[in-house]
Amino acid sequence: MLTFNLLTALLAPGVLSAALHTRQEADLDGFIKSESALALKSILSNIGADGSAVSGAGAGLVIASPSKSDPDYFYTWTRDAGLTLKVLIDDFIAGEASLESIIQDYITSQAKLQAVSNPSGELSDGAGLAEPKFQADGTAFTGAWGRPQRDGPALRATAMIAYGNHLIADKKDVVKANIWPSVQNDLNYVAQYWNQTGFDLWEEVQGSSFFTIAAQHRALVEGSAFAKALGETCEGCDSQAPQILCFLQSFWNGKAVVSNVANNGRSGLDANSVLASVQLFDPKAACDDVTFQPCSARALSNHKEYVDSFRSIYNVNKGKAAGTAAAVGRYAEDTYMGGNPWYLTTLAAAEQLYDALYQWKQQKSLSITEISLAFFKDLDSSAAVGDYASDSETYKSITAAVSKYADGFVSVVQKYAPEGGALAEQFTRDNGTPASAKDLTWSYAAFLTAAERRAGTVPPAWGASGSKVPEKCEGSSAKGTYTTPKVPSW
Repeated sequence: MLTFNLLTALLAPGVLSAALHTRQEADLDGFIKSESALALKSILSNIGADGSAVSGAGAGLVIASPSKSDPDYFYTWTRDAGLTLKVLIDDFIAGEASLESIIQDYITSQAKLQAVSNPSGELSDGAGLAEPKFQADGTAFTGAWGRPQRDGPALRATAMIAYGNHLIADKKDVVKANIWPSVQNDLNYVAQYWNQTGFDLWEEVQGSSFFTIAAQHRALVEGSAFAKALGETCEGCDSQAPQILCFLQSFWNGKAVVSNVANNGRSGLDANSVLASVQLFDPKAACDDVTFQPCSARALSNHKEYVDSFRSIYNVNKGKAAGTAAAVGRYAEDTYMGGNPWYLTTLAAAEQLYDALYQWKQQKSLSITEISLAFFKDLDSSAAVGDYASDSETYKSITAAVSKYADGFVSVVQKYAPEGGALAEQFTRDNGTPASAKDLTWSYAAFLTAAERRAGTVPPAWGASGSKVPEKCEGSSAKGTYTTPKVPSW
């Protein structure tokens, strides 16, 4: 039986709060462990030819979702596939040896897809490389669609380069024969077409997309280094990467990223920007505003503005004040399938913060500037502009608050994931019921990367630290040459 004094102590607000937080953290750890296993299994189930959920899909082709109606996502998107394979490749490099055959099947499938004529064009001038999606068997999709989408080649190159870099020390000849030809096509495409408009990652807006430009800059930077390591050249990488970076700066409005340069009547606050910071994350980079690193003042200010834009419009966020995690979607004006929160965007909000925590830990300090002050004040009202070393109480209290905030977004996903953990594309804004396409591959990929960053597992650096904005910005391009890749033999 509890004594009166012990009972009083346990009910004291501080003790009760600490005990509750410890229990919630343990619950979250358990959820992350089980959900991570399910996420990997579900991704593999959505990849042909052996994926149990996508019968009929070609070998190595990543299917967006098994859903064939309301909505029909039974296709392979170049963007989704590139992002998903980058996750699997990073996991393979970290020790998941069983994934290698799937990675090789993916690279083989992409060598074939690059040569498929489609409504965006042919391989001969590179135009066909920007076709957004293909049938599950690898044939062209000829229906009306938002095309071209220019992020796909960049994201595919990034994935293949990651695998190539892993092999290059021992299997350089294999990399040159099986990976470089496809990567070279994609890099040449980016260098030639980056300065032309296209559709954004949500396939709705024609214009210039921050996410696309960010992905293109990264691909050319790492593509240049990859070429050199193979004894090859990528002149377009070297000439165009600085110009793309220069254009990337134009999306910043002083407080947030305007995610699309297009006349679409939106505020510009969009998950596009948070996903871009996650894509640009380099574990060896400083908190660099130029490349919108996750811990940069720009990226943190943008994170606040983006998350806050959903607080008052979703019923599931009722009562969630600034500085507390909330369900977030693509953009506030969204009406697709009811305009709901998405699992992958809510996870991206967490992942950016986990990335930032990693970067602060590496550099053993954090800085608060006038630009990022509002973000930090939401988490700690006493936050002030300044530089704080990792042994300071301010650093410790702020990083603890950021960690709790990041975990809060994962807790939102935990709350609205159905029993069993299956992740659809969305959950409804009114009551959090799963909505739209079931078992979305990208949702599972986003869960894995958020969980891994939380655990301190990070991908290899890509070269962000050497990125500098040129004194003169030009809307240039470098005409590329394109060659049909030989089907790899592993």
